[in-house]
Amino acid sequence: MPRPPKILKPNETYTFTQYAELPYERDDILADLGCTLSRQRVELPYYMGALQLQALDDQLNDAFQFTTISSEQARREFLIAPIIAHVCRQTGQKVRVEYPLAVSGWLRGTLDYYFQASNLLIIEAKRENLYTGFTQLGAELVALSQWIDRDTPLLYGAVTTGQIWQFGTFDRATQHLTEDPTLYRIPEELEQVVRLLMGILSQQPTPMLMNPTLA
Repeated sequence: MPRPPKILKPNETYTFTQYAELPYERDDILADLGCTLSRQRVELPYYMGALQLQALDDQLNDAFQFTTISSEQARREFLIAPIIAHVCRQTGQKVRVEYPLAVSGWLRGTLDYYFQASNLLIIEAKRENLYTGFTQLGAELVALSQWIDRDTPLLYGAVTTGQIWQFGTFDRATQHLTEDPTLYRIPEELEQVVRLLMGILSQQPTPMLMNPTLA
């Protein structure tokens, strides 16, 4: 039998964003959702084909130079959206933005960026806090795992502040979230971020390899 909840109250509802605001250890929060968490290097698909990133790099550098990146809206519009738009063009995949999802009273809200064909979630870390952002990501991946009916063993997720990206995976069979501790900075490590996103979205034997940083 599942253990009784320690944090979440049975008669209350919680939105995804609330999980980033709860003042408890994220292991305990996610445990109430039946999810375990570990922090270790993850073998992520890594696209090895040719890339044309100069225009995107210029756009991001212009954002840092000419825009005040001091709000969530600014980070979304000038730092996150251009990268997502680029990988959509390159892979031909569609992204659902602020996609509503309601699985239960504890699992409801909107998914910031959801690539349905590849089961990839990208969320913006509220208040630029990656730590609590991964708590929110875990809740959303638990909800997504319960919602989809495809036989997909692994779900992918990323948390970003706009300037920093971090990735993870969710094993549906074990309900386990793995947080990769590697942090990728924008614009300095733009290529790595794009190659990881395109690797996940492409999911093809070639020209995709595992992340060479793990070698």
